[in-house]
Amino acid sequence: MPGVTLDSQHLHALYSDHHGWLHGWLRRRLGNTWDAADLAHDTFIRVMTGRRPVADLGPEPRALLTHIAKGLVVDHWRRQEVERAYLDALSQLPEASHPSPESRLLILQALCRIEAMLRGLPARTREIFLLAQLDGLTYAVIARRMGVSLITVKRHMRDAFLACLALD
Repeated sequence: MPGVTLDSQHLHALYSDHHGWLHGWLRRRLGNTWDAADLAHDTFIRVMTGRRPVADLGPEPRALLTHIAKGLVVDHWRRQEVERAYLDALSQLPEASHPSPESRLLILQALCRIEAMLRGLPARTREIFLLAQLDGLTYAVIARRMGVSLITVKRHMRDAFLACLALD
């Protein structure tokens, strides 16, 4: 076919040969066909935009497809958990103070980025950051509570703030 690269031919073959299987695999894990279709699509996008040429995926690409899809499923479940928590908190407010659907989407996206950033922090850094930011504890109180020096608390807070600044 003129104008079609070898890699796009491999991608087409990969998609044709494995999309149905991947969609079924995802549907069984997610319990619905819509989310399965979205995540199957996202899996192939990741393959397409990955560093490895599609032709180099080897004779059994389902292992890679499964690996990518599993990560996407975990991310999907995490997003759902954040969304449920947000909607639960929102339900506690009077309806007149609910944000618009557009604002809700932006807030949910921000919350998901924050959750991912927190998850990416080392456990001690995350704990120190949350004690300071959510519980309002001073660095000195956190140091005593955790049995570390004040400078250690400051270092962890610096790392957490740098992670916050790295959010887009």
